[in-house]
Amino acid sequence: MRRTIFRVGGVSVLAIVMAAPLLIAAPAAAQTAQTAQTALPIPYDAERGVFTFATDLERALPAVVQVTTLGSSSGPSSGDNEPRPTSSGSGAVIDAAQGIVVTNNHVVEGGQKFTVDLTDGRIFDAVLIGADKATDIAVLQITAPDLSQIEVASSDNLRTGDLAFAVGYPLGLDQTLTMGVISGLGRSGMGDRIEDYIQTDAAVNSGNSGGPLLDSRGRLIGINTSILSGGGGGNDGIAFAVPSRIMMYVVEQLRAHGEVKRGVTGAILGSLNAERSREFGLGIVRGAIVEDVAPGSSAERAGLRRGDVITRIGARPVSNAGTVQATIGVAEPGARLELVYLRDGHESRATLTVEAAGERQVSIGAEVVMARGASIRQGEDGLQVFAVEGGSSAAAGGLVAGDIIRSVNNRSVSTLSALGQAMDGSGERRLSVQRGGSTERLTLQ
Repeated sequence: MRRTIFRVGGVSVLAIVMAAPLLIAAPAAAQTAQTAQTALPIPYDAERGVFTFATDLERALPAVVQVTTLGSSSGPSSGDNEPRPTSSGSGAVIDAAQGIVVTNNHVVEGGQKFTVDLTDGRIFDAVLIGADKATDIAVLQITAPDLSQIEVASSDNLRTGDLAFAVGYPLGLDQTLTMGVISGLGRSGMGDRIEDYIQTDAAVNSGNSGGPLLDSRGRLIGINTSILSGGGGGNDGIAFAVPSRIMMYVVEQLRAHGEVKRGVTGAILGSLNAERSREFGLGIVRGAIVEDVAPGSSAERAGLRRGDVITRIGARPVSNAGTVQATIGVAEPGARLELVYLRDGHESRATLTVEAAGERQVSIGAEVVMARGASIRQGEDGLQVFAVEGGSSAAAGGLVAGDIIRSVNNRSVSTLSALGQAMDGSGERRLSVQRGGSTERLTLQ
């Protein structure tokens, strides 16, 4: 299986035709007392004799737009220096008065100019307000009269089995709608980003990226971002969307600051799996392991120790380290997060305070070094990266879990203390890392 990044889309809506509307009648004994509430109608168009969600969905569709990114194309120059289309995707107008359009970061990444096409045929130049690679969210702004605006609903109320509709501009087609269900919630572990995805089987393909995932009332519950494909690169019924809870936090930060200001806790986390569960003597395979705690950090003050297994953060059960990182990643500095964790088989609680990121980019623990968002420990083959924080300079520089760091700024490093000293301080760091059977050269800012 490989992960493919798409650009949002859909297909036709399925309409079930029946001769008469299906009604759920109230019990006979209650009919007299509930005259005004004797039936709960399923969405039905009596004039056409079909079941349909069109009435609610049609209110949202005018706010779904096509986003085109223009930049310098590769290949020989023709002497024409005007930016040309390099990619396209979808987006949604979430603030009509201010012309605010939300889309994916990977749709606009590397662009010099941007245009937004509306369903009524109008096209407008757009200004990039800001983008966040860690959540794959970007915000554009257009100046246009008579815009439609999509309603945003809380993704916290979603349940597996809810109907879901994906809208966008896939594979060069005009606006397309597809239907499916919410297949899962809280999906993570697919990269080094802040991941807390909604999984759906609504068909999405290249061109759908950045378009909205809607509920059955036509409200935005997520932004379609990526798919898993079995090898052909097309839709296999597994698609992921950034939930509206994360999207709205990021949009507000980008509109206010042009970037997302994230806090830190100093907890270095790994994911619990079957092997680690046996190592700790646990009867569970879901949770986040505290690999180490940075000295003087909020996590240390909260009483967390190496080996603790976090099972709940706030009201949410923890599936893996991604669940915790996603919660911290959208928490403002000063926020207090309630944790439930296991230590030596006993359940305990702690309050973790999210702190503003400091100037120091390296923390050295007992057996782990955290440097510029990467967590490294001494492995059998050398200094191995085992976690990369979404949105960090390590993630932006291309460092991934599993990399073996061989040198920093052309100086060999073989111990954690040597690595900590080499990575400390300001300025960029040029790393040579072993990845599989090849050597990669990366630059961290």
